Amino acid sequence: MAFKNTVTINGRTLGNGHPPYIIAELSANHNGSLERALSIIDMAHRCGADAIKLQTYKADTITFDSDKEDFQIHGGLWDGKTLYELYEWAHMPWDWHKPLFEHARKLGITIFSSPFDDTAVDLLEDLGAPAYKIASFEAIDLPLIRYTASTGKPLIISTGMATEDEIQEAAAAAADAGCQELVLLHCVSGYPAPAEDYNLRTLTDMMDRYNCLVGLSDHTIDNAAAIASVALGACLIEKHVTLDRKGGGPDDSFSLEPDDLKMLCESSRTAWQALGSVDYSRKASEVGNAKFRRSLYAVKNIRKGEPFTLENVRSIRPGFGLAPKHREEILGKSAAHDIEAGTALNWDLIEH
Repeated sequence: MAFKNTVTINGRTLGNGHPPYIIAELSANHNGSLERALSIIDMAHRCGADAIKLQTYKADTITFDSDKEDFQIHGGLWDGKTLYELYEWAHMPWDWHKPLFEHARKLGITIFSSPFDDTAVDLLEDLGAPAYKIASFEAIDLPLIRYTASTGKPLIISTGMATEDEIQEAAAAAADAGCQELVLLHCVSGYPAPAEDYNLRTLTDMMDRYNCLVGLSDHTIDNAAAIASVALGACLIEKHVTLDRKGGGPDDSFSLEPDDLKMLCESSRTAWQALGSVDYSRKASEVGNAKFRRSLYAVKNIRKGEPFTLENVRSIRPGFGLAPKHREEILGKSAAHDIEAGTALNWDLIEH
């Protein structure tokens, strides 16, 4: 497999040398309201996110309407519901997609989605989606990956729950269908997920193992893991977002509120800027402080011909004299002139 070392989504380049790409995942946080979905897009744009992402499915395309035990949810956020009930509650109505795409484009924020079956891909193609995201639970659906990859658009695949072999199979399926621009997202499919489960060092291994760009789909409840991931090579960060964590929707409780999203956008880019490159030179911000480094000074009056000793020469701040490394070289030599206490030493003051 040979994937490109940069990915371009709607004119924005991802990869080495480019700031992290921030995806605000709207998910089910519309809570059944188109107006709320539009407001979340507005919020993501104000906070500086690069993209807003939807999820495109119907209850009938993602599961089966059954009360059998296989379809019951026990424990967690959605305890007591069947899968069909959960997805009927959470899904984004398909007739909302066009106004949401139009609204995002009017604002100037990129919008795309996670398709959960081939008909969802067809809908999103009609809307001109610039990229696609495969959710963790669908990462083993190789036919869906192939169909999505066949669009030729950049592909993002979350890897929550997937083994090394399953990730390899997903990447291979994408490549076989013509995908050249792939980002694999390290992910823990817990809602919320504890930070200690993330093992962020996996990111560097994923880059080497699968020879593609990597990012983070972060389900922790704060930004620490996401910002740390930038230092380990994440070129993309995806977080669920909401207007109110107490909104009562399926995903609200583990989503970022506006202030936290704004902080993520700012801090992740600051972290990326701080990485910079290998550089040992004196920085512009340090120049004014160089004078406060230590150097050799006469701390007592020294007569011409008098030897320099530990009593009359010290390494102190400021830094206008000879570097402290020359102290042993000077000790025992004689003063070439009378030297007043508080004078920075230089070679002209020393008999040779």
